[in-house]
Amino acid sequence: MISRALALILFTFGSVYAQEDPAAVPLGFVRVVDAINKGAGPLMVFLDGEDIRPKGYQLGDATGGIGLKLGSHRLKFVREGIVEGATTVILKKDRTVTLIPFARLIPASDQKPASFEVKVLHLEQKSVETGRTVTFVSVSASPEVRAELMAEDGTWRSAFVKHLKTAEIPMKSSQAFVSVKLDGLLTTPIPVGGDGNYVVVIYDDADSKLQSVYFRDFKYLSAD
Repeated sequence: MISRALALILFTFGSVYAQEDPAAVPLGFVRVVDAINKGAGPLMVFLDGEDIRPKGYQLGDATGGIGLKLGSHRLKFVREGIVEGATTVILKKDRTVTLIPFARLIPASDQKPASFEVKVLHLEQKSVETGRTVTFVSVSASPEVRAELMAEDGTWRSAFVKHLKTAEIPMKSSQAFVSVKLDGLLTTPIPVGGDGNYVVVIYDDADSKLQSVYFRDFKYLSAD
């Protein structure tokens, strides 16, 4: 499953047990979605002090589940031209935490001009027992985004997604792809697979236009 032509990737390093059977080694998982639209160059991500991808990430990149030992881990996000940010995650067995770093404006003061800093939104995994659900989450600077999802009969179901909040729409379609609109404009469609939670991250591009990136909320890495 590829979103914006980006394959889900699993990284192996240091304390990561990514190549071991998840049933044999207790693991928690972290996913990173780059939604930082300010600054220059790639986003560098450091996990417990280690650079997890030397070439970094680009706006709209989404990783697969990164398998880690249970407990606390520290992640730092660095991009040129923006104040770096960091966060701590506490991982539980077989659960995935999605981290969405984004840029937030620091207003000007008498001492400093306005600038941007990295903030990180934590998104906990949602289990769906039956059917399909689309969860929209917004880190756009817009206070509210209207998300629409096409049903099989061609009608549109809508929800309003507030800044740093989520909104859900049931997926009622058996088509291979489901169309999505953000504030009335078509965006990246969602490839339809099995039952579960489909997540659409809404963010601003470098020109402050709404964009989206999609992933399935799997517990483990999947290459489909």
